Amino acid sequence: MRPTPLKALAARVLAAAALAAVSLPGTPAGASPSTAPAAAAACTPAQVVTNGGFESGTSPWTQSSTTVITSRTGQSAHGGTTFAWLDGVGSTHTDTLSQSVTIPSGCGSASLTFWLHIDTAETTSSTAYDKLTAKIGSTTLATYSNLNKASGYAQKTFDVSAFAGQTVTVAFTGTEDSSLQTSFVLDDIALNTSGDTTPPADSTRTPAAPGYTVSLTSNTSGTGWTGHESVTFTNASSTALSEVYLRLWDNYHGTCSAMPIVVSNVSGGTAGALSVGCTALRISLASPVAQGQSATIGFDLAITVPSGADRFGYDGAFSFIGNALPVLAVKDGAGWHLDPYTNNGESFYSLASDFKVALDHPTTLLVPATGTSVDTPGSSGRTVTTATASKVRDFAWAAGPFSKITGTSTAGTPINVYSVSGISSANAQSMLTTAKSAVDAHAARFGAYPYGELDAVIDNNFWFGGMEYPGFVLDLVSTTALTHEIAHQWFYGIVGDDEYTSPWLDESFTDYATDLAQGKTGTSCWSSVSWASTAEKITNSMAYWDAHSSRYSTVVYGYGKCALHDLRRVLGDTAMANLLKSYATSHWYGVSTTAEFKAAAQAATTTDLTSFWTTHRIDG
Repeated sequence: MRPTPLKALAARVLAAAALAAVSLPGTPAGASPSTAPAAAAACTPAQVVTNGGFESGTSPWTQSSTTVITSRTGQSAHGGTTFAWLDGVGSTHTDTLSQSVTIPSGCGSASLTFWLHIDTAETTSSTAYDKLTAKIGSTTLATYSNLNKASGYAQKTFDVSAFAGQTVTVAFTGTEDSSLQTSFVLDDIALNTSGDTTPPADSTRTPAAPGYTVSLTSNTSGTGWTGHESVTFTNASSTALSEVYLRLWDNYHGTCSAMPIVVSNVSGGTAGALSVGCTALRISLASPVAQGQSATIGFDLAITVPSGADRFGYDGAFSFIGNALPVLAVKDGAGWHLDPYTNNGESFYSLASDFKVALDHPTTLLVPATGTSVDTPGSSGRTVTTATASKVRDFAWAAGPFSKITGTSTAGTPINVYSVSGISSANAQSMLTTAKSAVDAHAARFGAYPYGELDAVIDNNFWFGGMEYPGFVLDLVSTTALTHEIAHQWFYGIVGDDEYTSPWLDESFTDYATDLAQGKTGTSCWSSVSWASTAEKITNSMAYWDAHSSRYSTVVYGYGKCALHDLRRVLGDTAMANLLKSYATSHWYGVSTTAEFKAAAQAATTTDLTSFWTTHRIDG
């Protein structure tokens, strides 16, 4: 995804000033660039919250009153006899609970967990009168309210790995309005650290080779779709699969009580509880699937597109439907990947899959989609658009009375540009010209474009600049942004990655490819470089960037592509070009990791790149 125009401009300005040779970002003036950095601290796994179950008195907790940590009647503990009870007064009131903790450095994982029970006398189903806010340092992790009432305790889990090496305060603040009590009851609070910065070996990504078959029918406006989806998959792991997870990503855009993506009537397994903000659905399989064996699950599907010019939303008569089809989560050496949705970038990690999607819609609506589409007549006044896509990681479409122009790139790729009302014919033609040149430029560098046609949907109301899907992009009228989104067809689409854990592997590489396509050499990339902290690295995960969102574009897009320009200057233009071409070929329809790219780069030169990675803050 291209960041918002202002962020994109900031990244481009940062990357545009004056050094011709390889510079070393963050090296103090006069310092030797070859000076070895201090060794990273080893991780000692630990649980760093003290007295998280409140069974040892109140120390070291700080509470707003002596009644917060309690064993009084009216509520009960999750474990033991004591708990923290915030609010429950029924009048204007605030309770707080906090503890300062030190999270060890050198650990690859830090997770804050707590058990929460909420009961309330409020009767509304729509208004959050009373609230509990959970924070670490100055970062708000979550806010709960009377709307989240439930019987019993539920465990809440947050990735706080970004705070490794810091002393921070874990804090809870409960507020009530003037009437009707809400009780926020906490117990068994823990902050566990483990692991180092190197991910575990990952040789068995599964479920493998998914094949999705989908049939959906829209309402008259294209904002509602109902039908059926099935997916057949193979277990590539030596461990039998007894479950799979569906990612219902677009439930982020609603609430668990009013979900935009609803799955029902599951076959081939039993649906369990929704988790991760209702974006993950566990399916217990009818029988375990052994290595090399296949299985199929099916379900009914309902999609409700919300208002908004978003990657999932409608802008007037035009609907944009990205990440709406449930897709299988990936299980690898790190376990099931069930990361939360991020609106700051992407959370998506999926394996190359085949899709056949039939979309029944009013004939007045055009429906651009991932893959190659064929239109056939449906019932009276309706058309069925059947889109077929092979070896793609996701499927997206749009629906509306678009203006459409078409063309073919010099190398033979069919291009379709769909514009909402308000986009001039001159701007649409300019985007068609840009798309034709961009797809050929990227194909020449990284390998032939494999997805048949390419659809570009243009709307200047998009807040995010642009968004990539296989064979399908959303964009503003912007030459640079469209060139960037089309480059994503290679980095994320063809050469996959875990976009939540390693966003640089698609965004930095894509911005570098955009520079090359536009004839930019990255000269003086590091002018005015300034790292925000020692924890800030090009290779940080979206968990870090969501906590430091103002730095995401600058570091991942700006510093990231500058690091690749620097690597090109170390290796030489020809060696760098050969490296990326061969790397794309060797990871075609596969998954890239930072460790694999570093190894491939090192194999392309006799120069020891150890200090290069350290200086450019590329870990992994």
